[in-house]
Amino acid sequence: MYKVYGSVSSRAFRVLWMLEEIAEPYEFIKAGPHSDAVRALNPSGKVPVLQVDGAALTDSSAILTYLADRHGKLTHPAGTIERARQDALTHCVLDELDAVLWTAARHGFVLPEDRRVPAVKDSLKWEFTRNVNRLAERFEGPFAMGETMTIADIVLTHCLNWAYNARFTIESEALLSYAKAMRGRDAFRRVMALNEA
Repeated sequence: MYKVYGSVSSRAFRVLWMLEEIAEPYEFIKAGPHSDAVRALNPSGKVPVLQVDGAALTDSSAILTYLADRHGKLTHPAGTIERARQDALTHCVLDELDAVLWTAARHGFVLPEDRRVPAVKDSLKWEFTRNVNRLAERFEGPFAMGETMTIADIVLTHCLNWAYNARFTIESEALLSYAKAMRGRDAFRRVMALNEA
């Protein structure tokens, strides 16, 4: 059985959602970043951590890729053109949405107060809007890759929800409808219920 360390409000959500989608059993250990339980597995103290077969895997996108490859679900086969496109889209979302949102979070509440530059948030909001609009131009639906749900959808939906909660602008009706539909998935709702438990 997999063990997932983190919180529902962190990128651990992506891993929990993936496991729910592919119907693999897991144990969820609620642990904050830099907690003793997390540091024992990941010296950086970052979450999520996936414990499997005596190993501790870190980084949500690496964990999603591992799970997808191991179980042959929510992914195109390695070595195919479709997989290369899936990886490109996943990395695009990580580089152009996740990284911008994380920088805003760091300068909003993560970094020590004397290291924050609050004024950078306006620039980051502009950058996010530009990037998400470019992504919207490529979006065909119903999923990020078209007809097939992949791990790119988990990362993209997580970022769109994060952006909404952080009051970043999403103008695309197609992406807003997509995010709403993804939030309506049973697996997504089961993870949200973990937060309430």
